[in-house]
Amino acid sequence: MTKSTIQPLESYRLAQYAVPIPCYICGADNTYDAEFCTHCQAPMALAHQANSQKIRPHMMAAVGTSAVGKTVYLGMLIDMLSRQSKGSQLLARGAFSITLQQTGRAALARCEFPDKTPSEPDRWNWVHCQIHRQIPRQRRRHPMELIMPDMAGDAVLDEIDHPHTYRLIRAFLTKCSGAMVFVDAVELQRGDRDQDYFAMKLLSYLAELDGVTASGWCKRPVALIFTKTDQCDECRFDPAAFAKAHASGLWQQCRERFRSHRFFATAVAGACVSCESRLDGRRYLPPRIEPHGIVEPFEWLLGQIKE
Repeated sequence: MTKSTIQPLESYRLAQYAVPIPCYICGADNTYDAEFCTHCQAPMALAHQANSQKIRPHMMAAVGTSAVGKTVYLGMLIDMLSRQSKGSQLLARGAFSITLQQTGRAALARCEFPDKTPSEPDRWNWVHCQIHRQIPRQRRRHPMELIMPDMAGDAVLDEIDHPHTYRLIRAFLTKCSGAMVFVDAVELQRGDRDQDYFAMKLLSYLAELDGVTASGWCKRPVALIFTKTDQCDECRFDPAAFAKAHASGLWQQCRERFRSHRFFATAVAGACVSCESRLDGRRYLPPRIEPHGIVEPFEWLLGQIKE
């Protein structure tokens, strides 16, 4: 014998599923409670935040090979901008936007570099922030909404070699207002041309992504950032001359295809030491933190982006 019970009909919930929420990156329709886009795996929190405000966020790409130092640079950049009282100031939007800053600072506090970014898009760290910049001759600060993910270098390389492998990367790069391209200065100084080849592949991919149009990549700003310059004084004092001498292919690509580009030298650690481990092999650790040239590339890109 079973007891009869009254179950309320919650049919009003079906109405919420009837209204699709488009992904802010690729535009695919998703349900209102989806955590990631079913088409490109971008976090749906970006779409919800963009729909709740009038200003449409800009997108900025940060791309480079694996172990180039992109993650530690982004974590240090966000931490510095969120703490300084003059110049550009960063205000994170959403709890997920603080994860990259938190993990980066925690790793450096242990005298370690952050772990390698996974290739799965749903495990990437995204930053949605508001940038307050002081406009010259004006007292009022004009905020800028910005979206910037920490994309895995291996995933970017796979998309370049095999287009449409990662829908998220292609859709995101199509909508970006500018890009930071990271190149390992130490590898170039040693004569390893893989960094030069990757940068040339990436620039060719961007230039041909949307064709030669009025708003194409050929007219968008690109900052070429040489990393680990604490171990390369030649690059630290003159990054443009270093690029011309050690990355001739990259130098030529920038001159021929991109009107707005500039070379920068950056470093997070004041020095690095190597140690041997049976499990991890040879590892490089930062005994002290001495940031150099962290904010300058970002400030230049913000100045080049047209509102």
